[in-house]
Amino acid sequence: MINTDRIEELSREELIELTKVFAKNWIAHDGSWFLSIEEKYGMDMAIEMDIEAWRKFTVVEAKRLMQFLSLDKNSGIDGLKKALAFRLYSSLNEDEIVKVSDTVLEYRVKTCRVQQARRRKGLKDFPCKQVGIVEYSLFAETIDSRFKTEVVSCPPEITNSDYYCFWRFNLT
Repeated sequence: MINTDRIEELSREELIELTKVFAKNWIAHDGSWFLSIEEKYGMDMAIEMDIEAWRKFTVVEAKRLMQFLSLDKNSGIDGLKKALAFRLYSSLNEDEIVKVSDTVLEYRVKTCRVQQARRRKGLKDFPCKQVGIVEYSLFAETIDSRFKTEVVSCPPEITNSDYYCFWRFNLT
């Protein structure tokens, strides 16, 4: 039991745990919203609406992280690597962020709460490639406008079964 009535009085460990609670709540809300659209209008409409939501949200998320992390505009591979590590669901999904070279960064998601939840509910994997292209491209381009984003593996086109999804960012 937490022995305080204010967030400001929480210990470091309690604050870290609370960020995970917040992240889980956000993912649950995102999933509930998506499933509501999917159930009423079908997968195609849900994906269309999800793309539009991510088109707006991912830019806001990137800008807020840039401010929080004191990242300059066009902060390159190191800036994107740092920003990816601080995304809201980074505390929940197991991932790898690998600097391949001075111009290439790879982001590999080993566990995905969204896909795991769908499987628990007996649903097919969410074909997130279309949404991910918008989400990751705009996130990376907000951090540094020189990034080009490449999908290596992502549902429905899994080319690497070691990861739920796998993205490559090329600095041009």
